[in-house]
Amino acid sequence: MGPGKTTTRTRRRAVPWALLGLWVALLAFVAPFASRLADTQHDRIVDYLPASADSTQVAKIQDRLPGGEATELVLVYHRDGGLTAGDRATARQQLARVAGDHELTGTPRGIPSQDGTTLMYPVSSTEPGQDEDLRDSLVEDVRRVAHSDGGLTVEVGGPSAMSTDAAQVYDSLGGPLLYTTVAVVAVLLILIYRSPFLWLLPLVVAGVADYLSMGVAYGLHEAFGTSVSGQSSGVMTILVFGAGTDYALLLVARYREELRRVERPYDAMRAALRGCGPAVLASSGTVAVGLLCLLAADLNSSRGMGPLGTVGVLCALIAMLTLLPAVLVLLGRRVFWPLVPAYGSVPRQRRSLFAAMGSSAGRRPLVVLAGGAVLLGALALGALNLPGELKQQDAFVDKPESVAAMETLAAAYPERGTQPITVISPAGQADAALAAVRGERGVAGAERGRTGDGWTEISVVAKDAPQSAGETATIKDLRKVLEGSYVGGPSAQQIDLEDTNARDRLIVVPIVLVSVLLILIVLLRSLVAPLLLVAAVIAVWGAALGIGGLVFGPLLGFEGTDPGLGLLSFVFLVALGVDYGIFLMHRMREESLAGAEPVAAALTALRSTGGVIASAGLVLAATFAVLTNMGLVQLVQLGFVIAVGVLLDTFLVRTYLVTSASVALGRKVWWPGRLSRAPEPPRPPEPRQKERVAVR
Repeated sequence: MGPGKTTTRTRRRAVPWALLGLWVALLAFVAPFASRLADTQHDRIVDYLPASADSTQVAKIQDRLPGGEATELVLVYHRDGGLTAGDRATARQQLARVAGDHELTGTPRGIPSQDGTTLMYPVSSTEPGQDEDLRDSLVEDVRRVAHSDGGLTVEVGGPSAMSTDAAQVYDSLGGPLLYTTVAVVAVLLILIYRSPFLWLLPLVVAGVADYLSMGVAYGLHEAFGTSVSGQSSGVMTILVFGAGTDYALLLVARYREELRRVERPYDAMRAALRGCGPAVLASSGTVAVGLLCLLAADLNSSRGMGPLGTVGVLCALIAMLTLLPAVLVLLGRRVFWPLVPAYGSVPRQRRSLFAAMGSSAGRRPLVVLAGGAVLLGALALGALNLPGELKQQDAFVDKPESVAAMETLAAAYPERGTQPITVISPAGQADAALAAVRGERGVAGAERGRTGDGWTEISVVAKDAPQSAGETATIKDLRKVLEGSYVGGPSAQQIDLEDTNARDRLIVVPIVLVSVLLILIVLLRSLVAPLLLVAAVIAVWGAALGIGGLVFGPLLGFEGTDPGLGLLSFVFLVALGVDYGIFLMHRMREESLAGAEPVAAALTALRSTGGVIASAGLVLAATFAVLTNMGLVQLVQLGFVIAVGVLLDTFLVRTYLVTSASVALGRKVWWPGRLSRAPEPPRPPEPRQKERVAVR
């Protein structure tokens, strides 16, 4: 055996083990940071808003006032037949115990309803300050004291109680979200691979990538102040498992193919990485760039989701292109048992579904293209049926106690607001601000609150119900007349949330489109093909939103649509949809470069990539569908729209419409690149010298 062969064999053994060692060291390094990510998570509405919003300024100034941010609660006592004297005595006893156990900012005063069925006690405390855990502990302690008794119903509501209920839902997402995602991916991989062992490898590697992404996300938060919310960390996990499994499917499919042509697993893996690596790198890079466009958003939650989503995709990419290949090589061919790809074997030829689909698209491309466009357009009309803006009390799938309390208040006090509006005014302008507030026609009452740090807090009660059109008008009027002051509170936060989302759509959507289009132009060396792919994913986004409009209200009973749904679903569907388009068009370009005619190149690309893309699409759609099992409407809506969009893209747009358009356009799909020009006919061979002499 020569020295060259010895060196090669040593490398085959050393490289996979070295990669495993590097990953062990990397995980040991990030372990202390990954475990801290949950501590950086904040899910108050004000944490989602931009620093420039009025309601954000109110929250920041409240933090500096004596005692910090106040915990605002409303204790609601209700009996259907009317409150009794004993009920009122119970309420006083419970309030006295709450006041004895905690430092309240004032003596709670009961406000009876006109029909005598309900009594509400607004309660405020600065005891927890800015500590969210102490705030949640205070809310739970008040709930233990203010308990129902016989026919008397006692509910604890108010802004702080709703924040606590929302935090409990977000805190509960981590475990169920991860376990459900793992279970869904495991089932799909077992069905795809039909192997008792192979399915486990991509799943374990994705879990490792998820742990790595948590450590990196924590580092971003500490280094750059990247905001972390329950929504963004949950989506990061979804992307790690969804995108990571997609990359694994592509790699394993190519590796299996190479094992039939190459004797040694190490060499087969090198060939597989050379073959599918560029497409995987290009597609993941496109997704990362699309997500990073969210940095242009003004909304903290959207801006933070961009880096976290990018971290998830890149960690999945690195793991699937280094750790997974190393494990596969070390385990050898037996990892595919019982369908082991033997060296020199030929896979059994089967009638491909995608071959049949491609044939139908190839016979009548314009008919298929027109029919698909009409279908997507009709589905997009369903977006007109989307419910209006989502109110805070409608944000939960299952009604928590804070929402039940708000509903009781809305029914018992239809003539007045039951949720305070907070005005923060410079101390020197407090008297004038209080007079101006009381002079507004939509204001039922206003009281001066805490003073400190050069600011005065004014608590305002509107005449109209929370988040109604009347209250919204009152908040906007207050902001107009109170120069130098800030207007905040739960309803004002919701207004700022909707306004900021509207602004972000106008800014981020064009940036995403231009960025993705430029990347596609560079990758495909064409203008027409990138425009085709971008138009396709926009059509998918509109159709997916339309299906959401037909489902959210009529079938699921949702009362509103999350203001950020349009932007986030657009970014994800454009980035992920183009991701699959790259796989198809890249293979189509390869076939064209090899000399295939346009129709043959399109159909061959569909036949060769259709199965892998379909498997990847199913996995990605299933992982996002996991969000529909979570307890918040915004997560359910986001997961539903993205899952439906991925399925539409996988089984309709990518297979039928893009293929049909490519067949119909022929070489023009690659305009203005050189593939758009027909090859010159071969020149006839020139006669030899002797023949020319003979003719003369």
